[in-house]
Amino acid sequence: MDTNFKMLVVSDSHGDRDILVRLLEHYQSDIDLFIHCGDSELPANDELFKTYHVVAGNCDYDPAFKNDQLITFEKKRIWLTHGHLYQVNFSMENLKLASQQQRADFCFFGHTHRLGFEMNEHCLFLNPGSISLPRGEYARLGGTFAIISVNNEIIKVQYYNRDFQAISELNGKFEN
Repeated sequence: MDTNFKMLVVSDSHGDRDILVRLLEHYQSDIDLFIHCGDSELPANDELFKTYHVVAGNCDYDPAFKNDQLITFEKKRIWLTHGHLYQVNFSMENLKLASQQQRADFCFFGHTHRLGFEMNEHCLFLNPGSISLPRGEYARLGGTFAIISVNNEIIKVQYYNRDFQAISELNGKFEN
């Protein structure tokens, strides 16, 4: 069976609902899964979350949000969490152990407001950074999100700014 799909991953929008709407409108026909890694600060019953798969962040107080979510799509296991419950500000070890328990192919998280990605033990770990309040080396971009393209051979990662422009130096390719 051929695998060919795209995921848009965003996190830490902190009440900026408009950017989530704009992402949806811009990419609706091109993206198979929309993912939000927490700290939306929106109610869990917001209409957007009929499309976005979302988890609770440390600033999300609606008890209807889940702390983690495992999605199976095209035979891939995609695990979402915000990261605060795994102490991602200090180390990736707890997150890596938890993703192994989930047998995840992809682990998407936020919390640090710092973008980054790596392949580890056949699992892609990716933090899209904060779309609204970025920190770190790429804070000057004003906010980022990532699109992950998956086919039978390759997994591609590309980061974008709030104006939907690809950031040339923020991308990667891995064997699938």
